[in-house]
Amino acid sequence: MTKRNANNNNNSRNRANQASASQFFQDDIEYTPRKKKTPPASKPFVLNEIEPKTEAQDNVFEAYDDGKNLCLYGTAGTGKSFLAMYLALDDVLNGTDGFKKVVIVRSSVPTRDPGFLPGTAKDKAKVYEAPYTSICTELFNRGDAYELLKAKNQVEFITTAFIRGITLRDCIVIVDEIQDMNYHELASIITRLGENCRVIFAGDHKQCDLRNEESGFARFLKTLERMKSFARIRFNIADIVRSGIVKEFLIAEEQLSSE
Repeated sequence: MTKRNANNNNNSRNRANQASASQFFQDDIEYTPRKKKTPPASKPFVLNEIEPKTEAQDNVFEAYDDGKNLCLYGTAGTGKSFLAMYLALDDVLNGTDGFKKVVIVRSSVPTRDPGFLPGTAKDKAKVYEAPYTSICTELFNRGDAYELLKAKNQVEFITTAFIRGITLRDCIVIVDEIQDMNYHELASIITRLGENCRVIFAGDHKQCDLRNEESGFARFLKTLERMKSFARIRFNIADIVRSGIVKEFLIAEEQLSSE
């Protein structure tokens, strides 16, 4: 056999082997295209509808619907901050009366000076935002609700340490834990309100954390009593909605203090 014939035979065998291997893979291996993962459906961002549970809460809804500014004060666990957030967000998200955002104002008590906390001013204020994160989680049934509202500039949080020199417009202002503010702070907040603003104050004089200065709570309530644009609504033990143990504790505490 010549060298050329040998090469031709080798080439023929190689082609036959390749064809056989190709047929083997075609016959024995079925290719199934990889399915693309479907991204999880985003949770709806809808404010739950809230109905009043107690007489005091019903009075809050009625006064707010009448266009009043509010001062909600009294016993802990009665839903003062929760109702304030709900009413304010309901108006902002529906574009009622041109309100564009909710502004939450709190004092930085108990330290009165957030300087020891690490980070920027916003980082330092973060620790005081936890209650509103929790409230928004319940109102929207999603844990990122508060941060989403902030990202959309529909909620803003500031402390009294940074409120001087600003004018608030087209917003609903919630001033929470007012028992931890002196009268000057409370008066300063009122004077920051510009055009198209409503305000809701909330607090409980029994939970005052001020140490070396007097709370402006009592004097402020007397001042609001003279203002026709305000409705003052008091909450008591009968209005507690947080839990049974809170109600039981506060009743026992009240009985002990009266002995």
